[in-house]
Amino acid sequence: MKENEVSCRSRAEHHTLTEAELETIGLRNEAPSTSLSTKIQKIRCSSSTAKSLLFKFFPILKWLPRYPVKDWLLGDIISGFSVGIMHLPQGLAYALLAGLPPVIGLYSAFYPVLLYFFFGTSRHISVGPFAIISVMIGSVTDSLEPSGKYMETVNGSNVTIVNETLRDAARVELVGALAFLVGIFQIALGLLQFGFVATYLSEPLVRGYTTAASIQVLISQLKYVFGVTVKEYAGPLSIIYTFLEVCSKLPNTNVGTLVTSLVAMVSILLVKLLNDKIGKRLPIPIPIELLTIIISTVISYFAKLNDNFGISIVGEIPSGMRPPQAPKVHYFEKVVGNAFAIAMVSYVIAISLGKIFALKHGYKVDSNQELIALGLSNFVGSFFQCYSISCSMSRSLVQESTGGNSQVAALVSCLILLVTILKIGALFEQLPKAILASIIIVNLKGMFKQFRDIRMLWRSNVTDLLIWVVTFIATIVLNLDMGLGVAVAFSLLTVIFRTQMPHYSILGQVPTTDVYRDVAAYQKAEEIPGVKIFRSSATIYFANADLYAEALKKKCGFDVDRLVEKKKKALKKKQKKDKKEAKKAKKMASQIKTVCDSGSNNLAFVDIDMEARPQEQGDDTAATAANGSVTDLAPQNQSQPQPSGKPTLHSLGLKKPPLHSLILDLTPVNFVDTVCIKTFKNIFRDFREIEVDVFLVGCHASVITQLERGNFFSQTITKQHLFPSVHDAVTYVTRNHGESLPQTVTDNNATKM
Repeated sequence: MKENEVSCRSRAEHHTLTEAELETIGLRNEAPSTSLSTKIQKIRCSSSTAKSLLFKFFPILKWLPRYPVKDWLLGDIISGFSVGIMHLPQGLAYALLAGLPPVIGLYSAFYPVLLYFFFGTSRHISVGPFAIISVMIGSVTDSLEPSGKYMETVNGSNVTIVNETLRDAARVELVGALAFLVGIFQIALGLLQFGFVATYLSEPLVRGYTTAASIQVLISQLKYVFGVTVKEYAGPLSIIYTFLEVCSKLPNTNVGTLVTSLVAMVSILLVKLLNDKIGKRLPIPIPIELLTIIISTVISYFAKLNDNFGISIVGEIPSGMRPPQAPKVHYFEKVVGNAFAIAMVSYVIAISLGKIFALKHGYKVDSNQELIALGLSNFVGSFFQCYSISCSMSRSLVQESTGGNSQVAALVSCLILLVTILKIGALFEQLPKAILASIIIVNLKGMFKQFRDIRMLWRSNVTDLLIWVVTFIATIVLNLDMGLGVAVAFSLLTVIFRTQMPHYSILGQVPTTDVYRDVAAYQKAEEIPGVKIFRSSATIYFANADLYAEALKKKCGFDVDRLVEKKKKALKKKQKKDKKEAKKAKKMASQIKTVCDSGSNNLAFVDIDMEARPQEQGDDTAATAANGSVTDLAPQNQSQPQPSGKPTLHSLGLKKPPLHSLILDLTPVNFVDTVCIKTFKNIFRDFREIEVDVFLVGCHASVITQLERGNFFSQTITKQHLFPSVHDAVTYVTRNHGESLPQTVTDNNATKM
């Protein structure tokens, strides 16, 4: 009570200060020099720097020597076999989606994956052909190398057909040049440390874009489902024209093709649902896509579906590897815009999934190195007739769920693909194209679930909803490349009105005041012992949320992620130890029970034995009593107290961080979005793991409302973690930890140091 009275009285004595007075009291520093010579002097070259750069550009040198063979190898082999089985049907299907010969899909699932094994930093994502990237490439091939360009007359008659050999050869050269430019863009951005550009393609934008692309994928495959021939459209409204033409030609549907497609889709969908329910009980999911391809190929071969029913088949699949070939330079000017769009979309999808798995399994992915890894995969692959690749959501989930722990799983899948390309690829020549279309359509189910975002965003953040809707409509109406440009422009337009380049600072108390200023700008601003006060000069949202979290951890003065990782490892070791002790206690209890049962006719012997055991076994008696086997026989006063609660850093043998409280000053923040809320939750979670309390101060009423709508508050994060001002939070923290605020300097001579 007295402390509150003293605090209130000291506050009443404080007078309002102008900025000039604060600069006088705090002795504000002069702005540091930003000359070129000063920056050059900071550059240093040493052996440690060269070593860190080598490990940075070749991550395999860092993780492969530490690879735990006993713990990870079996899981990686099973995972690699599962992913390799998925690569076969998806490689064939996605090549068809890109308007290319199916064997090109197998090449694209081999060479780029092999390159990513050496240069990638994510342990769980599965790179290779991806539906969204394939349809973007398909729009390029249809517009620059349409089938109508290769129409030929048959034997001097009026009948014309497409020369597929010439068309496919031209398209392979086209996508090789496209992949070359995509790789160049990604490598250049990675070397220039532009990995952060992914943050400017927000989650609502990416999800709206991929949802619209999935609609385009679906419509592009309808011609294979119904067995009709349609023109190839390019440019704005092309997908709408394609859909209208398919509808107009429904009376000409090939019944055999339609039946084949429906049977395949129903079968694949049912088995996928079965995998979702019992998948955890199986060593690997049922490879329904591969089984469907094998069965349908056998049926097509013996029933002669192409000859008897007019069902279109894949056709010739050459065996063996092709020699490297330089990209055709004359295509560069035509595809440079598409290449940049594909480079960005493929990178955003890969880094998004990579961060999800990294957060789940407790490691980091380097955004800049991911750009370089994808760029090298596309660049080198372009010489071997591969098309641009990205990260597949479905394959990545399978790789992670089947026990994959590293990119060794990708290496195993490459071996399976190599055998297929060299020996058994030609066996799939009789495969109906309708089967591949069915596989593509069924795998879009997860994409279509993203329509649920509209309802969620309507409740949580209207601005994110507008970005999602504008992206979706622009992509459908203007096609994939122009739609992405409109979406990015609209998203950046929202940034212009909502934010500025942020400045991150650690605050300290200015003497004789309850005002807190940047300790780097004010010499006399003093940090509160055990407390970090962090402030960003701009609002926090999808474009800078990751940067905010990274800057916060850097400003704390110790490696937060490393400490969290150490605690997780210590907990894992403790759990293993506790499990062994529990087994030992269970075994001991079983032995005691056996002795009790065998000596039931001699009560005196049992009593003597039970009284002797606590003295002989010590701590094991408490474990036995806790098990419930001999509770009535063991003396209560000799039971050892069991530890309760979650293990602490001290109990795990880890050094506690140099602070006990973290205060986030949100005074400049005027809005939050869904990504910002997730970031704050992650901050609370990470710092709570290392026993640091987190508090938010200076939240506007609108921000609190948005936090409520975004489900930020829970049983662990309540409004008791919010304070109206920094000084209120500091007073609360120091009082609870038995500390006092730093003494204010009243002597004017003390300021002259």
